[in-house]
Amino acid sequence: MSDPGDKKKRATYQDVLDAPEHVVAEIIDGELFTMPRPRSPHARVASRLGGLLVPPFDIGSNGPGGWILLDEPELHIVGEIVVPDLAGWHRERLPVIPDEAYFTLAPDWVCEILSKGTERIDRGKKMPIYARAGVSHAWLLHPARRFLEVYQLQEGKWLQLAVHLGDQPVRVPPFDAIELDLSLLWADVEPPSRASESSASYEYDEF
Repeated sequence: MSDPGDKKKRATYQDVLDAPEHVVAEIIDGELFTMPRPRSPHARVASRLGGLLVPPFDIGSNGPGGWILLDEPELHIVGEIVVPDLAGWHRERLPVIPDEAYFTLAPDWVCEILSKGTERIDRGKKMPIYARAGVSHAWLLHPARRFLEVYQLQEGKWLQLAVHLGDQPVRVPPFDAIELDLSLLWADVEPPSRASESSASYEYDEF
């Protein structure tokens, strides 16, 4: 019989609070995951995407409005603690931002900016969490490879709607009321060297 004391202690929210300030801390399946703050290309693409979506959808300037969009909100959903790069809520579900350190209401849209260090967790662990929480739409953006994957939740599972490459002007749910110029996302991002790109290995998990 195994000794209960041999079982690995499950991480708690206190572990998140105690994590160094320079990392993003998440708890998935009872395990604490810490990631360094995003590299410059990651941060630039996330900031540029927010800059393109906030005026028409959050503020309602030259667009339909109706959303609250946030960078890196801490989500406490379906027993997990995760931090997407961007997330959005329909205003009828979240009329005002609560005066709390984290959100317990799952968003309607999330976006993860992929990198070699985060892709396995984003795909294999966090996407299933978002599905269980009932998030309706998810985007996966890859600055190095310069593509956008678009997913919609159907019957509790992710359906891939499209993969948009390079600098295409596209209309992407749930923000298809406006045309999104993908070239603007990585216009100022230096492409990776051929050596680093060829040596990179990416792992894909089903979700």
